[in-house]
Amino acid sequence: MTSDDRVNGSAQALVDLLPPGSRVDGGRLVIGGRFASELADEFGTPALIIDETALRARARRYAHGLAARWPNSGVVWASKSLPCTAIYRVMGEEGLGVDVAGGGELVMALAGGVDPARLVLHGNAKTDRELSMALEAGVATIVIDNLDDVARLERLATREQGVLIRVIPDVATATHQAIATGHQNSKFGLAVPEARALVERLRGSDRLRLDGLHVHIGSQILDVAPFARAVEAVAALGEFDVYDLGGGLGARYTYDDHPPSIEDYLDAITGAARRFLPAHSRLLIEPGRSMIAETGVTLYRVVSVKRGASRTFVAVDGGMGDNLEVSLYGQRFEATVADRVGGGDSYTVVGRHCESGDQLIESVPLREPAVGDVLVVAVTGAYCLTMANNYNGALRPPIVLVDSGEARLAVRRETYEDLLRRDA
Repeated sequence: MTSDDRVNGSAQALVDLLPPGSRVDGGRLVIGGRFASELADEFGTPALIIDETALRARARRYAHGLAARWPNSGVVWASKSLPCTAIYRVMGEEGLGVDVAGGGELVMALAGGVDPARLVLHGNAKTDRELSMALEAGVATIVIDNLDDVARLERLATREQGVLIRVIPDVATATHQAIATGHQNSKFGLAVPEARALVERLRGSDRLRLDGLHVHIGSQILDVAPFARAVEAVAALGEFDVYDLGGGLGARYTYDDHPPSIEDYLDAITGAARRFLPAHSRLLIEPGRSMIAETGVTLYRVVSVKRGASRTFVAVDGGMGDNLEVSLYGQRFEATVADRVGGGDSYTVVGRHCESGDQLIESVPLREPAVGDVLVVAVTGAYCLTMANNYNGALRPPIVLVDSGEARLAVRRETYEDLLRRDA
C-alpha cells in the first residue's frame, strides 16, 4: 500500500481493514458474502454487522497458535468487548473460555451455552449478588481484585472455589489513559507487596484455593514489549500452577495502524513465560478487542450533507449512541460509501445526537456522499455496542451475523416501546 492509498482511502486500502473475504464487486462493498447496502435495506440502520466466518477463524488462530507454543494453555475471550449471547455461543462452540465482568455478562454467557468450567469472573467491585451467582453457576475461576473480594467469598462460598490474584505489574503502555491498567495507580488489582501478603493469607484459607496470578496491562497496545515485562513482574511472586496473562493486543483501526500480529504477540508472551515462569504452569490469555474488533462494521444511512465554513458535514442516523470510542478515547475510524468504495473528497462524518462532540470521523475520503447512501464504518466490532446508550432517546442498534452469504439477526433493534417498558 502506498502513502497515496492511505491518504485517498483507496478501495483496496479500505478492504484491507475489513474482515478477510470482504471485497468490492462493481464498486459495491461485499461483506460476508452480502452487499453491505442490501444488509442495510434488510436490517435497517444503524446496524452492527459481524462476519461470523472471520470471527471463528480468529478464535481458532488464537487457540491453535497458543497451544502450539505452550500446550498447557487456554484462550479466554474478554467478553466485555461485545457481550452478546450469540457471540458467547460462537466462542463456546470454538472451545474457548470466557471472561465475564459482572452478572449480566455471566447470564449471557450461560445462556450462550458456555461451560461454567471455562468461565473466569473479573471485576474491581463485585457485589454479593454477583459472587453468589458465580458460585451457584459453578464458575471455575474468580479473580481476586481486592481484600473485600476475599472476605465476601469466604463468607459466601459453601465449597472450595478456585481463585487468582490480580497483580499490578507497574508496566507503562503507550495507550489512552482510560484503558491503561498496568500502572501503579490502576484501580484494578493489588500492587506486588500487597499481592505477596495475600498469597500467604489465601494459602491458609479453607474455602478459597489459590491457583495462581492474573495480570492485565491495558487495551489497544501496539507493542509486544510491555506484555513480556508484565510476565517478568508477576514471576517475582513465586511459582504457581496458573498464570492468566490477560489481553490487550491492539486492533488495526486506521490505514496507518500496524499492530503486532497474533503470532508476534503469542511469541512474545510465551517467550517471556519460558524465561520466567515454571514449565509446568498453565497459561491463559484473554483477547477481547483483537479478537472481535476487525470482524465488525457499522452501517449507517446518510441523513444530511451540509457545507460548513471550512468543511462539509455528512450526518448519519447514528453516532455517539452506538460508538463512544471517539468521544471517550479519541479513536480514529475509517469509512466508505457502500456502493462507491474508496477515494473521493474529504468530509467530516458526524452523528445525530445533540452534542458538538458527536463526531465520528474527521477528514475521511468519501465518493460523492448523498442523502440515503449507506455509509460503512470499519473495525467497530469491539466496545462500540458494548457502550451503546439511549442518548436523545436513540434506539440501540441490532447485531447481525453474516456467514457465507447468510445473515441472521442476533440482537434485534430496540423499539420505542422498550424505552417505556421499565417505567414504574
